[in-house]
Amino acid sequence: MDTTIRIMLVEDHTLVRMGIRSLLESLPQVEVIGEAGSGQEALNLLPQLQPDLLLLDIAMAEMNGLEVAKRVAQLFPQVRVVMLSMYANEAYVVQALRSGAKGYLLKDASLAELELAIRIVMRNETYLSPAVSKHVASDRMRWLDQHAEPEEALTPRQREVLRLIAEGRTTREIAQTLTISAKTVETHRTLLMERLNIHDIAGLVRYAIRVGLVLPGE
Repeated sequence: MDTTIRIMLVEDHTLVRMGIRSLLESLPQVEVIGEAGSGQEALNLLPQLQPDLLLLDIAMAEMNGLEVAKRVAQLFPQVRVVMLSMYANEAYVVQALRSGAKGYLLKDASLAELELAIRIVMRNETYLSPAVSKHVASDRMRWLDQHAEPEEALTPRQREVLRLIAEGRTTREIAQTLTISAKTVETHRTLLMERLNIHDIAGLVRYAIRVGLVLPGE
């Protein structure tokens, strides 16, 4: 590749972000044009920076990397996303690819693997760390193409409500966060249960984890 690859780094731990940036800056034809400590900050900076590639942490507070990747795919489809994760769980990999990520790189990857992932994704191909199940990119993705998740039919506001419920927020806290009434929150919760065919809060929490709206331990 003859042109410089312009990368934006999104990681909510400052020291980790500094370390990754140092590694990226050691690579030829790679330029780190910006960094963000949260998903929302990244979305705010994208129109201005317009990177070629977004190196995105999967586990962040407030808005995790899966949500960010999904919004990037909708708003900035020209930006390629490589997810950085310490999770080798196949479910997270599948959700990352469904969210629009072109790469899934484990945080214990070597510098050589980091460079390889960047080069492959910039050729518009998909890169998965070797530790990830070999079946993800073939059998599993074919299955996903044929079986849409109910979550895909949720509105953006319903997704926000579901995420906040899964984070353990009360009806009042959700109402304040989204600037809506408590009654509206309750209506959203009822509609979510009907649409997903889940009839208790614990079930909604498990579902939100499964589809990547929240991560275990958030």
